[in-house]
Amino acid sequence: MKYNFDELTERRNTGCVKWDSDNDPDMLPLWVADMDFQTAPSVKEAVMSRAATGIYGYVRVPDSYYEALTRWFDTRHGWHIDSDMVIYTSGVVPALSAIIKALVKPGEGVIIQTPAYNCFFSSVRNNHAIEIDNPLKRIETASGFTYEIDFEDLEAAASRPETRLLLLCNPQNPTGRVWTRAELEQVRDICRRNGVRVLSDEIHCELIHKGYEYIPYATIDPEAVVCCSPSKAFNTAGLQTANIVCPDTGTRNLIDRSINENEVCDINPFGVVALEAAYNDGGEWLDALNTYLEDNYRYLRETLGSAFPQLRICDSQATYLAWIDTHHLGISSDNLDKLLRENGKVHINSGTMYAGDGYMRINYACPRSRLAEALRRLAGILKTL
Repeated sequence: MKYNFDELTERRNTGCVKWDSDNDPDMLPLWVADMDFQTAPSVKEAVMSRAATGIYGYVRVPDSYYEALTRWFDTRHGWHIDSDMVIYTSGVVPALSAIIKALVKPGEGVIIQTPAYNCFFSSVRNNHAIEIDNPLKRIETASGFTYEIDFEDLEAAASRPETRLLLLCNPQNPTGRVWTRAELEQVRDICRRNGVRVLSDEIHCELIHKGYEYIPYATIDPEAVVCCSPSKAFNTAGLQTANIVCPDTGTRNLIDRSINENEVCDINPFGVVALEAAYNDGGEWLDALNTYLEDNYRYLRETLGSAFPQLRICDSQATYLAWIDTHHLGISSDNLDKLLRENGKVHINSGTMYAGDGYMRINYACPRSRLAEALRRLAGILKTL
């Protein structure tokens, strides 16, 4: 079946965070991680059918929800999940916060592998835990650069007496690394040796480039707690549905209590039917999406690389987020972000928010024509620097 990812859907003036936050009709947004594509047809049809009932009361999550979730991960990724392991909630970020609250006391430590998704920092801080950084090692490559885990530093961080938890991002945001089985096994061994539990954010797990394989961390370490959601892959973040998978009953009870204390224990009717439709009938659409996203990534690399050979772009293996080194421009990430918005009318993410000053993050999940125009504007500003 043919899907039209080149279609330009008007999102401005729809109450959209991505398009309406700048309050500038000329701005092109390549920042917050949602896509400018309509969701899979099966998801759209399911939501419209549910909307047609005209009644949107409290939801009892049906068995079919768990069946869709468990079947998807079993058949697509080889990860067997029992339905009683699952706690549903309103989003991965609320889940991370509630889990930290449940498993980490104020003053205890949480390891973050930087550069990292910005909400990792706030989730640790808001729960009065201590941030322990485990910076990823940058590795230069022929085409750009990539990252590896600094296992020696991870061992040192995990061995600190106050350390209780590692926040893993699998695959990693913002670098786009897909961790290998060997790397995840080494993470598991270090954390087990030091009595540190792993909390893995796997929200980007469906957005994998060809030649790479997503390994669910729970297949490596059954003691881990994993957060997942169809929201990134199927562009349904506004439907506020995510799942926590935790096999251990005692740990799961602690998390469930925290979910209720944080009042994020309910989801809406549209999120339920959307997840079922995505996981039951969305596989073909997702495969087509990933092909289009990879083409966009190659287009971005070729366009910026030909105009600016000195620009180093991270060798992404997953997500729809490009991580670009801007150190040679001689301007801070925050000032570059400001300059691009004010003079170029293009909004990217400053690397500073991910503990990566000297980098920028670009969301390329949009129709090619829109990406082309945004890159044209970005290149115009870069030439002035």
